[in-house]
Amino acid sequence: MAGLREQKKRDLRSRLSTLATAMFLERGFDAVSVAEVAAAAGVSKMTVFNYFPRKEDLFFDRVPDLVEALTGAVRERAPGVSPVGAVGALLLHFIDTRNAFSGLSEGVAQYWAVATASPALRARLHEQGEETEALLTRLLAEADGTDPESPDARLLGALVTAAARVCVATAVRRQIAGEAPGSFAAAHRAFVAETFAHLDGAFPPQSGATSRVR
Repeated sequence: MAGLREQKKRDLRSRLSTLATAMFLERGFDAVSVAEVAAAAGVSKMTVFNYFPRKEDLFFDRVPDLVEALTGAVRERAPGVSPVGAVGALLLHFIDTRNAFSGLSEGVAQYWAVATASPALRARLHEQGEETEALLTRLLAEADGTDPESPDARLLGALVTAAARVCVATAVRRQIAGEAPGSFAAAHRAFVAETFAHLDGAFPPQSGATSRVR
């Protein structure tokens, strides 16, 4: 019974985010209210906020999936794979599967056009970037057995976050410029692999584990 309740919650969360995203893409984020999303879903405004504490989180609804993916990639990496290498391998997996976090998925140009047009979404995106950097700093330090507050740990977390952000943004910008993902996916994959191979080589783990992104 508990499993069924959890599934119903997941289904409602997914339905709310799907409805909201469609409305945001059609009319713009700032032109759609939470009350309108609730009415379209047939639930109360409070119910929407129970699942998404902030309106912006209805648009960036997959961030919890990214947190889970990053955490799993670092903590459950295979023997001999470095923490940095694990993050790079995850990005390559996103590219290979055309995951939304790769910047190569369908509709990415329209999605980011809406995101950048809204001051509220731009502000939330900046916050989420800081949250992701803090998460990666903790994960990489944990894997390396170092203090996450140390300058070295904070520098590595910032560099890995920046590298991932540039990799994704590069793919997004090329799509916004009108390039089809299939025309540059292979070259982009090679760019991501090389970027993280350089990072992996420049910051070897203290544990001595080595990795090269493939």
